[in-house]
Amino acid sequence: LLRQELRVSRDEAARASRELREEVTRSQQDSSQSIVTTIGELGRSQKDHLSAATTQINELSSANEARMDKIRGTVDTGLRQIQESNEKKLEQMRNVVDEKLQSTLEKRLGESFSMVREQLEAVQRGLGEMQDLAKGVGDLKKVLTNVKTRGTWGEVQLGTLLEELLTPDQYSRNVQVREESREQVEYAIKLPGPREQPDTQVWLPIDAKFPQEDYLRLVDASRQGDAAAVDEASAALVRSIRASAKTIREKYLSPPETTDFAIMFLPTEGLYAEVLRQPGLLEEIQQQHRVVISGPTTLSAILSSLRMGFRTLAIEKRSSEVWQVLAAVKTEFGKFGDVLTKVKSQLNAAANTIEKTEVRTRAMERKLREVEQLPSESANSVLELAELDLAEPGEDGETDESRE
Repeated sequence: LLRQELRVSRDEAARASRELREEVTRSQQDSSQSIVTTIGELGRSQKDHLSAATTQINELSSANEARMDKIRGTVDTGLRQIQESNEKKLEQMRNVVDEKLQSTLEKRLGESFSMVREQLEAVQRGLGEMQDLAKGVGDLKKVLTNVKTRGTWGEVQLGTLLEELLTPDQYSRNVQVREESREQVEYAIKLPGPREQPDTQVWLPIDAKFPQEDYLRLVDASRQGDAAAVDEASAALVRSIRASAKTIREKYLSPPETTDFAIMFLPTEGLYAEVLRQPGLLEEIQQQHRVVISGPTTLSAILSSLRMGFRTLAIEKRSSEVWQVLAAVKTEFGKFGDVLTKVKSQLNAAANTIEKTEVRTRAMERKLREVEQLPSESANSVLELAELDLAEPGEDGETDESRE
């Protein structure tokens, strides 16, 4: 029975499935037919619309071409007119610019020629000055080749520095610093003696040296880059400086008439710099020969320090005199205080007297209020007084005395 029911159910399911497939097939065929029909109608409709749109586009294209032709013609006409106007204006501007350029060019050329002429004249003047300067340099070279003249030039420069930084009574020229020798140092600075001998003085010798030949050979060798020549010229310069320091020590150092050291002045900074470059030379000369080497700048600093020292000594010398003046002023100030006290007491007495006089004057005025007052002229004639000007303060006091 169960098998029969299953068989019946299976048959029914198969039949239902077959019917469903047939129905779905028919529905698909109907749908396909409907879709085909709809698509065909849509195609015909779109074809009609496309043909209408094509016709409108063709008409618009024709109208646009006609309009563009008109616009193109109008633009071409306007451009030709603008071009012609621009050409006329450019021609006018070209003429104006040509005229202005011509006038400006002529003006600038005239100014340039005048400037060139002035510069050429200045160059000619400069060449003349250069020639004069070359002659002066040649003369200076001739002067400096002479040892005596070169020494005089260094001495003049040293004297100029001393004149600028010290007063004439603080240094002397051509000083004989050693009694047993007739040698004279070019310049010597006057330093104060010891405290127990304030009237004595100690000399600080200063001598100018200028070994030009050795220095010039060193400069030329350095410029040419010749190391051997540089070493040789440096050695010659060191020997010359040592010999000069030895000469200064032997001729001009004589303590206690002089200081235990002297100053060697080198008149150019270049020479002084070359001496500084020699290792240990300054210390050796200071220790062995008691000589200090200085250039123009270094000597200026030393002289400035000495000038400050001279000012300090002058202040110390005058300090005792200032102290005495202050003591005298203090004494006189005490006396002045006593005099002020007396004047104060006298002024107080005079003030008391004036106050008493005012009291009596007020009492007299109270008594005289009932008396009839006479005119001024009548009162003067009765009292036999001269007419007084009451506007002055001092004369008011005299009127009060006359009334009393």
